[in-house]
Amino acid sequence: MAQDQTQTIPRDKFLTMSVNLLYKAFLESRRTEAKNVFRDMLAGKSVHLTNVQMEDKSQVRFDIALDHSEYPGKLNFGGFRASLAMLISQLSEALRAEQDIKVFTAEENPDVIIFGVTGVTYEDDQASVLVLGADSSESRGAIELRLQYLDPAQFAPQPAAGEEPAQA
Repeated sequence: MAQDQTQTIPRDKFLTMSVNLLYKAFLESRRTEAKNVFRDMLAGKSVHLTNVQMEDKSQVRFDIALDHSEYPGKLNFGGFRASLAMLISQLSEALRAEQDIKVFTAEENPDVIIFGVTGVTYEDDQASVLVLGADSSESRGAIELRLQYLDPAQFAPQPAAGEEPAQA
């Protein structure tokens, strides 16, 4: 009987691997294949992305999921792909510059994280903010990369105490 092994890899290597997997799955692959994965994610499914062979020859399954509940409007493949391309670009730039990327951990589960780099895009003057997270809980049997749209209002400048909000 095979036993699960817990293996840790440095966050920068994990993030580099994740960015490469996302790039290959959505930007480098054929549009029809990428669109099929997108449709399944849009329907709330966690989709098998690939298996990665680690240095010790063990195999790790990578799945991908999407939370688009905070996306302003109706999300289509073109909008998703633009958001993802921006996020991949921002993450790649941060990795190349060896920036210390902030990582947020879920209070109820330390195996669920979100990387503090955003991909911000605009459509009809409406901002959308995409982030990458991951769930590496042992109970999953896989690492689930999680793309998630955040409410763009939380990133808007807030008036200082006593100031009137700016009028549009």
